[in-house]
Amino acid sequence: MPPELLNLHRDLVTLQGRFEWLPEWAAILLVVLAFAGAGWLANQAIFGLLKWAVRKRDVFWRGLVGRARTKVRLVVLIVAVGIGVTVSTLDPEPSAAIRQGLLFCLILVIGWIVAGAMDMATVVYLRRFNVGAEDNLIARKHVTQARILQRVAGLLIGVVTLGLALLTIAEVRQWGLSLLASAGVVGIVAGLALQPFLTNMIAGVQIATAQPIRLDDAVIVEGEWGNVEEITSTYVVVRLWDWRRMVLPLTYFITTPFQNWTRESARLIGSAFLYVDYEAPVERLRTKLEEICRASPLWDGDVINLQVTDVTERVAQVRCLASARNAGAAFDLRCEIREKMLAFLRDELPEALPRDRLALDRAAPQTGG
Repeated sequence: MPPELLNLHRDLVTLQGRFEWLPEWAAILLVVLAFAGAGWLANQAIFGLLKWAVRKRDVFWRGLVGRARTKVRLVVLIVAVGIGVTVSTLDPEPSAAIRQGLLFCLILVIGWIVAGAMDMATVVYLRRFNVGAEDNLIARKHVTQARILQRVAGLLIGVVTLGLALLTIAEVRQWGLSLLASAGVVGIVAGLALQPFLTNMIAGVQIATAQPIRLDDAVIVEGEWGNVEEITSTYVVVRLWDWRRMVLPLTYFITTPFQNWTRESARLIGSAFLYVDYEAPVERLRTKLEEICRASPLWDGDVINLQVTDVTERVAQVRCLASARNAGAAFDLRCEIREKMLAFLRDELPEALPRDRLALDRAAPQTGG
């Protein structure tokens, strides 16, 4: 025990002798409560000064002070109670057990504070990006990286904090060593049991750095079209076009081929196919496509094209191309092109609609003799 605490302990023993009418447990409780009250008052004073000091600082420091108040209060109370138990007249054995439990709690609360500071830093960092903007490629990139790394870092902080806390208890110290060093039988068993989880966690780090997908990316997975709605530390939620949700492990996007329509840009070229008769006037169809696109708010003003891409034994295949600012607008523009081109063929060019032909061989006329 440090000399200061030893002197304080002797003073408290002397003081307790003057209150012999109190039960021993009551005297010990009064000492502990006195230190806890002093700690609470000190915490109030410190946070009052901190709030005054950061009132003109940036949002990170103001938010950090606001979020950490309860956690730091717990730290102060744990330390104050620990000092109170140490200097009280409590027997050495129960005093050591209580201090050990308080140390365990103190380490957990400190880990909680570190995790909270990381979360606050992530929130402040993401305030600079607006995923709701029309051109949100950069925002989605940073949000995806921050969210995945935040979850991975939170998991690592939790594991390290729990491992350090377990090291304070002799009976389970080996568990703490296994968590921190992945050594021993417990570490091997835990590693085998958590292999799929750890594989997905590593895949999450790969996704955060290489970014084959980002939040709100338009993707085709398992033959379904949708948008990436959520990326966690172990799985990805894809919101399909009909509002269903497809949940896929992170490893899927590392090991399985898939389509990402917004990998480099949100803009897309949409295609619509028509099947017309051989006699269809392609130039009039091309002119009509340009008229439809230029009148549509979905077109981004870039690509318009119409080409005959195939000819079968019955019809000609015509491909209409038009660009849009994002996947949703491209899909709606394709539907609009189909509808209006079909109406144009029906109302103004019915002869261009597919039709069957029947050729009859006429027999040569016979001459009489």
